[in-house]
Amino acid sequence: MKKQNVEIMAPAGGFDSMMAAIQGGANSIYFGVEQLNMRARATMNFGLEDIKEVAETCRQHNVRTYITLNTIIYDHDLTVVKTIVNAAKDAGITAIIAADQAVIAYARSVGMEVHISTQVNVTNIETVKFYSLFCDTIVLARELSLTQVKKITDAIEHEQIKGPSGRLIEIEIFVHGALCMAVSGKCYLSLHTHNSSANRGACIQNCRRTYKVIDEEEGYELKIDNEYIMSAQDLCTIEFIDQVIDSGVTVLKIEGRGKGPEYVKTVTECYREAADAYFEGTFTAEKAKVWKDKMEQVFNRGFWSGYYLGQELGEWTDTSGSKAKMRKVYIGKGNKYFTKIGVAEFQIEAHNLSVGDAVIITGPTTGLIETKIEEIHTQNGAVSQAVKGDICSIKLEKPIRKSDKLYKLVSAAE
Repeated sequence: MKKQNVEIMAPAGGFDSMMAAIQGGANSIYFGVEQLNMRARATMNFGLEDIKEVAETCRQHNVRTYITLNTIIYDHDLTVVKTIVNAAKDAGITAIIAADQAVIAYARSVGMEVHISTQVNVTNIETVKFYSLFCDTIVLARELSLTQVKKITDAIEHEQIKGPSGRLIEIEIFVHGALCMAVSGKCYLSLHTHNSSANRGACIQNCRRTYKVIDEEEGYELKIDNEYIMSAQDLCTIEFIDQVIDSGVTVLKIEGRGKGPEYVKTVTECYREAADAYFEGTFTAEKAKVWKDKMEQVFNRGFWSGYYLGQELGEWTDTSGSKAKMRKVYIGKGNKYFTKIGVAEFQIEAHNLSVGDAVIITGPTTGLIETKIEEIHTQNGAVSQAVKGDICSIKLEKPIRKSDKLYKLVSAAE
């Protein structure tokens, strides 16, 4: 058995996803605070007042915490930067993920650990040496091959390149999730068309739409094989995670701060199991297929291997939105949980809930619970189906909280 030293880093767009990441076996989570992160448009960002709770909850589960502060920074942002970094320092957040020198310099000045964001586009060992003056971890550009990654990690080991902490520089790469058509996410399309800058965390993802190519001089429309010519498929490395780990990286990063807790838990769990299998010597292609099939159930735009295996051009999705094989349908919300008898009570607010349904329950403290409905009770006793307006009870081993959300899982084809 090889010595295990790889970290699974999961995205957290809210408390429910944070708990789902913890349940999935994450070693660390990364999250954004208000407007200064690359998912500023997402509705699930944490507020400044949430930082302490995030830090404390993760500390209880021995999970490291990283705040993304990696947008372009203007002069009027500097006060907010300092406020967030100070709050992170006071709360005991593990590190700041940064790209701008102002953020890096201020974080270092107050003693915060710094990780260099993929937005910096680090692609060679000399740049690693430069940033080792300020940081302990570097997220490499997404466009590198594993051969190039290994050359960097080998050089770090050989030359003993260390960060401010005195530890060897750790290398982090993305292993799963959305990829941008632009190099390391530096895109101006959204700014050009809608004055909404992707580099300020406000991308409207207009690259994910269909486009026509028209000759403006003569009006001819050019035929193209795929209308979604700028919408990359999602990265998935589960089938060659052994090669990823062999490249010498320390942190495996999952994209998805805008995704729901079912995505976060499923993907985190799969990569946790795959990494553990690698170190136990039990990783196989057959297991990888099972994990990939499982991840196809949740949000995805189709999968490809990214540039890690040496591919020069991207692979593009052929449809709008997700290709997930399952989708969730909102049913209702939690009322209470009866601990002594292991029963959860829900208010049905939309659609019907039937015996045999596969469901998930999500909430800020609950994270994600997955189960199959074996029996339903209402005021009329045992029933085969609860309908809108009913208050119903189901057997559930894990507790729920008031206002947790209940969803039914159905085939995406329905």
